[in-house]
Amino acid sequence: MNRETGVESLLRGLAPQALGAVVRRYGRFADAEDAVQEALAAAAAQWPADGVPDNPLGWLLRVASRRMADLARSAGSRRRRENLAASSSREPSDPAPGRDDTLALFFMCCHPALSPVSAVALTLRALGGLTTREIAAAFLVPEATMAQRISRAKRTVAESGARFAVPDEGTYAERLALVLRVVYLVFNEGYATSAGPDLDRTDLAAEAIRLGRLLHELLPDQPEASGLLALMLLTEARRPARTAADGALVPLAGQDRARWDRSLITEGTGLATTALEGEPVGEYALQAAVAALHDAAPREEDTDWERILALYSVLDGMTDNPVMRLNRAVAVSMVEGPDAGLALLDDLSASGQLRSHRVHAVRAHLLERTGDTDGARAEYAAAAAGTDNLRERDYLTAKAAALAHADDG
Repeated sequence: MNRETGVESLLRGLAPQALGAVVRRYGRFADAEDAVQEALAAAAAQWPADGVPDNPLGWLLRVASRRMADLARSAGSRRRRENLAASSSREPSDPAPGRDDTLALFFMCCHPALSPVSAVALTLRALGGLTTREIAAAFLVPEATMAQRISRAKRTVAESGARFAVPDEGTYAERLALVLRVVYLVFNEGYATSAGPDLDRTDLAAEAIRLGRLLHELLPDQPEASGLLALMLLTEARRPARTAADGALVPLAGQDRARWDRSLITEGTGLATTALEGEPVGEYALQAAVAALHDAAPREEDTDWERILALYSVLDGMTDNPVMRLNRAVAVSMVEGPDAGLALLDDLSASGQLRSHRVHAVRAHLLERTGDTDGARAEYAAAAAGTDNLRERDYLTAKAAALAHADDG
């Protein structure tokens, strides 16, 4: 690892600690976030050449504190100047309650008043230390558009009157579920990008895993934090086999399992086991158990579909999530046959709960298994038309074309 890469990694880890300390000391989340971003940018420019200071967090806090004082002076408030001058006269120190600060930051960025997209953007900015340009690039939108989203998110948090603190017992579970969901949304976008020329975004998936590790470190006794990290690791383990040499998508059934990352599988399986032993058992722990069963099978035909079906049946009843219902339909088709899976798909489509190209893709696969090549070809084409990910579209289009050629032959 070169010095510049090492500095970048260090700053990603220090970003939430610095922001948490500044927000706790001064309040005003939006100003504090801007001040810390400026400190991070200054460090990224200076540290590779000058070396990392003995107290890097203290360095960031000093720079950010000076910026907060500048903001107070420009606002022209005598009382704020006096308060900030008094607090700035003390040497900023490494914040002792860093664990609570960072956890409170997670909850603030994932405030229930924010849309999922806004919460993701704010989390990546505040906890990931990503610039607005980096976040915009990850989600394929103009930098100005992402800047507006982040600005609105900060304003929404400020107008909500949210305190910078870990929620009380009455709302803790609900807010934690939001935090976990936002981190998982980041991972999903990194592992299967919704739009663009690439199948995935390794940098975004890596950032989600880093945030998942941070959450697990902050909440070591929280089963769902363990379950989410396990799920991400067990899924990420398959990434090396998901694409061919030319970047084309390789479905799970066709992957070379020797290329899967065994170290991630071992770590993820251990975390999944721990999560399943906790109370209550949550949806991420159960999804991690499904992923572990897939990763444990040396060949596709060795997959324990009966246990996977049992887990998806529990998940379906627990979450009322149409995506889980779609996954359950796949599992049912593997245990009871494609016709049984198609019947569940019909029910799901009739409910209108899930409008996704993946419904068409699953239906195409099941129809192909029944021998209905005309129906399968039409569904593959519909699935291809419904995705903005070019690699996924190419794969689905090729499947439809292959069935057409088979009919011609």
